Amino acid sequence: MKRNFHAGKTINSGFGLLLFSEDELDDIHLATLEVLETVGVFVEDEEALEIFDGGGAIIDPASKMVKIPTYIVEDAIRSAPSKLFLAGRNPKNDIILESNRVGFTTFGEGVYINDPYTGELRSPTKEDVANTAKLADAMSEIDVYERAVGAHDVPQVVGQLYNAEASFANTSKHIFMGPFSGYQLGKIVEMAAIISGGEQELNDRPLISFITCPVSPLKLVKDTCEVIIGSARAGLAVNILSMAMAGGSSPVTLAGTLVNHNAEVLSGLVLSQMTRRGSKVVYGSSTTALDLRFGAASVGSPECAMIGAAVAKMAQYYKLPSFIAGG
Repeated sequence: MKRNFHAGKTINSGFGLLLFSEDELDDIHLATLEVLETVGVFVEDEEALEIFDGGGAIIDPASKMVKIPTYIVEDAIRSAPSKLFLAGRNPKNDIILESNRVGFTTFGEGVYINDPYTGELRSPTKEDVANTAKLADAMSEIDVYERAVGAHDVPQVVGQLYNAEASFANTSKHIFMGPFSGYQLGKIVEMAAIISGGEQELNDRPLISFITCPVSPLKLVKDTCEVIIGSARAGLAVNILSMAMAGGSSPVTLAGTLVNHNAEVLSGLVLSQMTRRGSKVVYGSSTTALDLRFGAASVGSPECAMIGAAVAKMAQYYKLPSFIAGG
């Protein structure tokens, strides 16, 4: 089992980045609470609306807007675990997420791949999913494997089942992947349980965690709700990963985008904890700024690095494991 190096931890040695004071973190948190309580989030899924309603949120059935009182948000934050155990098929690749320890993963989703034999730029296949999993498995620097590409040569309505099969069979490390729907999540959980030897064995040694992305600004769409609810019921972690884009789908200011991002992640966290208290949540980010010249995400820009550092600090503030995209 690996416990990686600390980063950004208050210790007497090492390197850290003091991005915000405690008072500034409080200000961001309070602004987020105001957004969730007065503006709310759009929730597309009917079952999620019922869960929010039963948990004490204020629902507008006509608009599907959900306003979440402050005490509910803060209670949900307290109930989410601050430490996660991520198992690999080979126990030597088990990893602990806790207290500012930093690890590395691959990232998705590559929509094209350079063929290693022909040099052709083409759409990925199931074989490519398997090969990227093998590559990540061989790299000691990679702690967990997020599915790097998706198979385009399979029926896309169940594409994630093919991707899961190729990933499970070709890496002995913990897997992160987006199942895209509650149905596919359920089938992937069944696959993982068979590999593990049963549901209890999967619970004891979780081989997979899931990823889902709210839609900015402030929307929990149907598939996002299904993945959050399904992960909670299966006892597996879900990475709630906002992809807000400053100047596009969120405020042009980085401060405004940070509050928007935070509200999206926390609304998903509340849904998770209302579904099953104590459910495992990862605070995720692929948020960056919009390049206004080209209408593209400015991945690798200084703004992306600033936002990444900021959301990592918010995750530390909430004592949640984080998953931050880099450039």
